[in-house]
Amino acid sequence: MPSTPSTPSTSLRSPSPLRDVCVADLDLDLDPDREDGAVLSLTPAPGGPPVRAGTVYALVRLRGRPVATFLTTVPDGADPATVLTTAFRAQDADRDQQRHDTSPLSGGTRTPPPRTTVVVATRERADTLGRALDSLLAQDHPDFHVVVVDNAPVTTATRELIDARYADRLTYVHEPVPGLATAHNAGVAATDSPVVAFTDDDVVADPHWLSALTAPFAADPRTGCVTGLILPARLTTPAQVLLESHGGFAKGFAPRLYDPAAPPADEPLFPFTAGSFGSGANMAFRASALRAVGGFDPATGTGTPAKGGDDLYAFVRILTAGHRLRYTPDALVWHHHRETWQDLRNQAYGYGAGLTAYLTAVLCRHPALLPALLAKLPRGLAHARAITAHRDGRSAGTPGTPGAPGTPGTPGAHGIQSHPWPRTLSRLERRGMLYGPLGYAKARWGRR
Repeated sequence: MPSTPSTPSTSLRSPSPLRDVCVADLDLDLDPDREDGAVLSLTPAPGGPPVRAGTVYALVRLRGRPVATFLTTVPDGADPATVLTTAFRAQDADRDQQRHDTSPLSGGTRTPPPRTTVVVATRERADTLGRALDSLLAQDHPDFHVVVVDNAPVTTATRELIDARYADRLTYVHEPVPGLATAHNAGVAATDSPVVAFTDDDVVADPHWLSALTAPFAADPRTGCVTGLILPARLTTPAQVLLESHGGFAKGFAPRLYDPAAPPADEPLFPFTAGSFGSGANMAFRASALRAVGGFDPATGTGTPAKGGDDLYAFVRILTAGHRLRYTPDALVWHHHRETWQDLRNQAYGYGAGLTAYLTAVLCRHPALLPALLAKLPRGLAHARAITAHRDGRSAGTPGTPGAPGTPGTPGAHGIQSHPWPRTLSRLERRGMLYGPLGYAKARWGRR
């Protein structure tokens, strides 16, 4: 199996002076039509250091509901809560005074979320798994269970962690065949819940995550999949800052409905731009719908020659089967990005490979979709070139101003095309795209 192309680590230089950015979680009780209000809480992201002077990347909530992120500087001696609140108000005014839903997340008399199983696939990362499980077992969802799938382990560390700390609180499943999709399918097989949610072993879930992620299934019987918001838990290294400035895993703060019966006008490649729907670290499916489309393709995903694409494949199959997919920013997990340049290189190559691997999987398993894909191929190639293009990050904004959209390395500016992306990573992503179909073929052949 070809490995990620190797280049000396010194060849990749961050275009950003930013590092060791403090990640803050600010909850406000603000009336958007008034100037007064109260700071309900200001805390660091889970596991992070206290909020201090310096560069701060802040999530803003209004009475618990996530509404925005931004980057600013807290001067020495200043009160961080006051500085962040003022900066948020100024940013909000620049957005044409947009209004937010300020109802509290736990308020109202809504339909209770359905019984749910949370599947966490893991492999030799017991140190981070415990942190994730602690957050999952503290969810406010009224009826859920956790399943840990130990995927092709080489040690007993995961099993020992479960036996020592969680034996009576969750289900342990051993899956000897490597591959994230295979592990997810094993998790689905271990549950009879009407809804099954998935997250990773390197996240910390917000206490309301599971309730918010699964509530749409109770509200709309046509909903087959729901995805949620993913934000960085730490931005301590240049590699972490660069990944987040490239867009990270977040899909913004506006709820979104994707309905195959009414394709979105602003998505001309729908449903083949599956990366815009969400990510595998924060997704849930109606179990009957997921089983009806055959589950995840076991020849995709991390741990296989395809390197990724298992979540994208599932999103497209759910949509092409006629189900709706919803994105809800109320369902929040904090993701611990990998820290080194080599991790970022591997991710760039894997993203490219997973993209074309999942498209290959869709066509191999469902050739009836070929005409629709061919009709959108020219636009698709242009889109692929755009999202993998080299960018120096200086196309907009005031250089050197933290938070300006064009400032190199500015995290949080999701959905724009002015973020920095080094030429080295651009090449790796495109090389991964060329490799993806071959990787998928190797994975399928290997399973045979």
